[in-house]
Amino acid sequence: MSAMIKNELGKIMLNEDMLASIAGSAASENYGIVAMSSKNAGDALLQLVGSENIKRGVKVTVKDDTHIGIDLYVTLMYGVSLPAVANNTISNVKYRVEDMTGLSVEYVNIYVEAIRV
Repeated sequence: MSAMIKNELGKIMLNEDMLASIAGSAASENYGIVAMSSKNAGDALLQLVGSENIKRGVKVTVKDDTHIGIDLYVTLMYGVSLPAVANNTISNVKYRVEDMTGLSVEYVNIYVEAIRV
């Protein structure tokens, strides 16, 4: 399913993969996030062969034409404040996606898959 922005000139269709790329890029910028975790077998296979996939660890759910939800599967750095990293990441991802697309982000869930030293 794709999100859609309508205006007087027509429609803009926003693919879930494109939205996941924006969210993944924004999440990766945050201090304390070491890596994005694989959320499916295809992501794990790409990770094994060394391919960089900015969408890895990101799941976008389109609620309706203008509202989306984002789930992030992350590996965090040992010793950082988990709530602080999570709050900064949520704010950054929500801001970047809304600013770049004009869509409303209803939620950003963060799933900490691992902690790396």
